[in-house]
Amino acid sequence: MQKKAVVLYSGGLDSTTCLAMAADSGFKPYAISFSYGQRHSYELEVAKTNARHMGAAEHLVVDFDLRLMGGSALTADIDVPKQGVGSEIPVTYVPARNTIFLSFALGWAEVLGAFDIFIGVNALDYSGYPDCRPEYIAAFEAMANLATKAGVEGTGGFRIRTPLISMTKAQIIAAGCELGVDYGLTHSCYDPSPEGLSCGQCDSCRLRLKGFAEAGLTDPLPYQSP
Repeated sequence: MQKKAVVLYSGGLDSTTCLAMAADSGFKPYAISFSYGQRHSYELEVAKTNARHMGAAEHLVVDFDLRLMGGSALTADIDVPKQGVGSEIPVTYVPARNTIFLSFALGWAEVLGAFDIFIGVNALDYSGYPDCRPEYIAAFEAMANLATKAGVEGTGGFRIRTPLISMTKAQIIAAGCELGVDYGLTHSCYDPSPEGLSCGQCDSCRLRLKGFAEAGLTDPLPYQSP
């Protein structure tokens, strides 16, 4: 029987590549997305439209509202920075977001009987978020095996898989292209137009465009101001 894996899927470049990698590794991917009050909610519409096309056996959308806490340019009335990636953790960091996401993914994995959770975090070409680092992933994996019935009873050990964590954005794009990923069906922008047109200036757009340029490829998405 094909093993199941839960894949965190935002509709973005990294998570879509991660979904393709999970399938290529022999897993049956179950995609999980989150409607958490993010201002860039267009990405969720992309995820809903394309999850099955991208290879997901099922697609679960979890709905909660981090706007109640704010603290991020993605969940509060704070301008999304457009000046490029700096050395400090940017205001687009959402407090505890990956911990919340992984907790939901862990719960669904336990229900599905899946012991592998894929998340497209990256520690090279990224914005410096603390919950994208290898030490964070290792700590969450340890916690997952302490906090679950399956882990305590020894019926299975949970693995948090991060196939992109040590790759540059260009390497991620090249790997996705080899797997047949259509990056025209992804979305990365933190501050898109009402129609979903990427701004070309936020950290996420800059990193994406830099990755395509370094891979010697053209990003298939249109931009307001690339």
